[in-house]
Amino acid sequence: MTTSVTETPAARRAAAQPSAVRLGLSRAALETRMFFREKDAVIFTFAFPIVLLVIFGSIFSGALEGTGITVSQLYVAGLIGAATMTGFQNLGISIAVERDDGTLKRLRGTPLPPAAYFVGKALVTLLVSSVQVVILLAIGVVLFDLELPSEASRWATFAWVFVLGVLGSSLLGIAVSSLPRSRKSATAVITMPFVVLQFISGVFIPATQLPSWLVNVSAVFPLKWMCQGFRSVFLGDTGAALEIAGSYELDRVALVLGAWVVGGLLLCLMTFRWKSRSDG
Repeated sequence: MTTSVTETPAARRAAAQPSAVRLGLSRAALETRMFFREKDAVIFTFAFPIVLLVIFGSIFSGALEGTGITVSQLYVAGLIGAATMTGFQNLGISIAVERDDGTLKRLRGTPLPPAAYFVGKALVTLLVSSVQVVILLAIGVVLFDLELPSEASRWATFAWVFVLGVLGSSLLGIAVSSLPRSRKSATAVITMPFVVLQFISGVFIPATQLPSWLVNVSAVFPLKWMCQGFRSVFLGDTGAALEIAGSYELDRVALVLGAWVVGGLLLCLMTFRWKSRSDG
């Protein structure tokens, strides 16, 4: 004798509910389409680091004494670090705009899990940063004689620095999106610290040429350590002589980037708001 259990409507809906991962992938696909529809933003996003690399790499093209490494190759590694951190700026501005125009408030009223929204944002950030890095590497190889590493260990270092960098930057971008008071001020409020960080973190100016107090300030933030990790990948053992410590300190790179992932998550949990200030 068999017995059958009739499923309630609520149980059927729960069984049919897509997972947060699946919804996150769907949201990422939507965010990607929305991003590439804004052609002016796409062009600026990808062209800006390319223009900077070509200009700085062409002007400062001499070799660094005793290393055989050119300044332009140093710029390639630094701008790859900046490209990895673009999620800080892109997410900080875009989420601030979506909060101010009511998009976040409307999404909060839908069945979409909050995690799916953030997964979608993170995956788009990963895609954009990956494309930027590939383009910068191609320009570095073609125009500035950058040699890609042949050792698997250096590519493994590239992978974990890139993943931790993108993740930490994305979380930090989500957290700082609550700072602008409106979408009109979002670009100014978030872009300025990102630009300052690039100048004090070894993207445009070698750390050995910076005052010690600026080096200490940059050491608090992830960009310095991301650039240091990427220099270890693309400049090799010879480039370690250009570091203040005389080595790439990869253990500290991993420690600081991992700490920013955890700290960024905590900041998001403490500061993120679905409503704008005008909504109370």
